[in-house]
Amino acid sequence: MRLGLTQSLRAEQRLVQSPQMIQAMQILQTPLLELKDQVEQELQENVFLEVREAGGDSALDGDGAPPGPEAQPSLDEKLERQFAAELEQLEKRTERVPNRVSSGAGEEASERWMEMLNNTPDAGESLSDHLLEQARLLDPRPELYAVIEHIVYSLDENGRLHESAEQIARDLVVPITLAEEAFDLVRTFDPHGVAAKDLRDCLLMQLDRMSYVRPLTRDLVDRHLDDLAMNRLPKIAKETGATIAEIQESWEFIRYQLNPHPGAAFSPSKNASVVPDVVVEEVDGVFEVRTERGQLPELGISSVYRNLLKEARQDPKVYEYLRRKIDAAKWFIEAIHQRQNTIHRIASDIVRRQEGFLRHGVRALQPLKMQEVADVVGVHISTVSRAISGKYIETPQGIFDLKRFFSGGTVTDSGDMMSQQAVKDRLREIVEKEDKSNPWSDDQLVEELGKRGIHIARRTVTKYRKALGLESSSRRKVF
Repeated sequence: MRLGLTQSLRAEQRLVQSPQMIQAMQILQTPLLELKDQVEQELQENVFLEVREAGGDSALDGDGAPPGPEAQPSLDEKLERQFAAELEQLEKRTERVPNRVSSGAGEEASERWMEMLNNTPDAGESLSDHLLEQARLLDPRPELYAVIEHIVYSLDENGRLHESAEQIARDLVVPITLAEEAFDLVRTFDPHGVAAKDLRDCLLMQLDRMSYVRPLTRDLVDRHLDDLAMNRLPKIAKETGATIAEIQESWEFIRYQLNPHPGAAFSPSKNASVVPDVVVEEVDGVFEVRTERGQLPELGISSVYRNLLKEARQDPKVYEYLRRKIDAAKWFIEAIHQRQNTIHRIASDIVRRQEGFLRHGVRALQPLKMQEVADVVGVHISTVSRAISGKYIETPQGIFDLKRFFSGGTVTDSGDMMSQQAVKDRLREIVEKEDKSNPWSDDQLVEELGKRGIHIARRTVTKYRKALGLESSSRRKVF
């Protein structure tokens, strides 16, 4: 055996994704709001990109036009003319992007955007701010306020405290009496039930604030919360000696007069903004698809590239750097153009297939696989998956995630295909109309669906029921 370094040649075929292809796939998958941030970042990093004003002159017009054929161009001028021709072709392609917003439409969109901003609620007051404001009104001594502040910022989103006074004292290296004082003080703050250890403690704290509470109600909270959650009213009646009607009355009081999540009203989470990438409108009985740009600006190539290229003729390194920047700008504009075109074609095919849903609602939603759309549009299934990821469509039925239109289906007795969402909708309707004193089990729900021509397994019914947030028959029963 010989050990050493050797050289060898090997021919092989390998599929390698270019940086431009990777960038195009990332832009296709990016939602509209995030894409706007990416465009702004690209504008800062690439001097050749600029925002094109509506109705403005092209970057290729003006005094910097390439010389006519009668001139004898040098090699550098030929390269410059080649760049100009490529950019001119790119400008023409970007002008053919469908649904380009005109100046009048842009002003109308701007007015709608401002109206939406004016109607958007503010962030509101957080739970920590609300509690600390009450603490400052009491004007506690500094060492006590420091512990109160620690407790307030240790609460979870429901207002629960998972640390004991002993743990707080140990973490802050303070006397246990000081931690207990701060702990008891926070538990007196509004909303009632804040800084509770668990659900039982939270509800009991709220009952303690009331002037009068039935002994049965307190007993239910203290000893029978688990039985209430499982709807075991006969068991509670046997152990407490109360009637079912009395237990139901106390249970209704607990449900509607007590708040198990006192901190939820001060949740710091913000509502996510949804900007539809596609809008579907019915015009003269025909559904038209329009892709939206939102606040995404129109991009073009900056005219400063001409002067920069002229100055860089004597320096090949600078010239090559500028060429790379121009190529990067071209590929970025092309990727956005391709994104809009791909989403428009995919959405158009979805709308064509789901016209029944657009007219009649979820019951008319047809089963649809991504491969079917990919075959019609002429792209890979992964491209369809990227194009619909995080994208929303505004329809006459409301705003939906594009993924909602893709689901499996079940063949009915009539031979038609019914989507999973339509089956779930039919299941919910059956449960809503059942006898609440004798609700149907999952096996009985299978039989009821079968009477309507829908044949699915029991485990599928259980999966759909849980996905709809419907309880089991024992927990749905009303005594």
